[in-house]
Amino acid sequence: MESLHAEKLAAGGSRGPSTLRFVDVQEIRDGVIILKNGSLRLILAVSSINFYLKSTEEQNALISQYQNFLNSLDFPLQVLITSRRLNIKPYLDILKQKEKEQTNELLRVQISEYQNFIVQLTQVSNIMSKRFYLIVPFFPIEANKANFFDSLFSFFNPEKVITHKREKFEMYKSQLYQRVDHVMAGLASTGVRIAALNTEEVVELLYNSYNPNLFAVNIVKNIESLEFE
Repeated sequence: MESLHAEKLAAGGSRGPSTLRFVDVQEIRDGVIILKNGSLRLILAVSSINFYLKSTEEQNALISQYQNFLNSLDFPLQVLITSRRLNIKPYLDILKQKEKEQTNELLRVQISEYQNFIVQLTQVSNIMSKRFYLIVPFFPIEANKANFFDSLFSFFNPEKVITHKREKFEMYKSQLYQRVDHVMAGLASTGVRIAALNTEEVVELLYNSYNPNLFAVNIVKNIESLEFE
């Protein structure tokens, strides 16, 4: 199963057109990744659960539910975990703005002390941000090479060929989303929240994966902007 991260590309660190041969992605359409071999991928962002804060009964229930989910799968599923050092500056900027807007003197002092605490905490510890993703695949079964008559038809009827390709993509995407619905339904009992990434979010994730040195710091964003289901 193809991985989103090319080990040779990350190890080499080279840039330029030659690195494109290590990228398995052919196109991204409607949030769906189309690989060069014709297979499809859809990426789901998954929220985390603080497992160790739950009781023993709750932990056993979660393990059992997750086991049942894995046993229900009849297709491969890739788990991707990204880890980046947290950039707390945007969050501190928000706190400073709240401090200026606060009319209550006591609350203003508390916000200021809280800012100092956050700054000191980030100075003495290396805080990392982890994000979790599930990559759902679909492998269409079709011939790798077209015959002579297919090539001739493509030459004289390019518009029909494009329409045919769009129809096939919609059909494959529909079958891919059936798998996505199964994954979402299977994980719903565990209490995690799941959201499918759109095209822009997929591009950002891929770019960060292929350029780990450029994006070593993860900036805190508004978590409400990511809509989990």
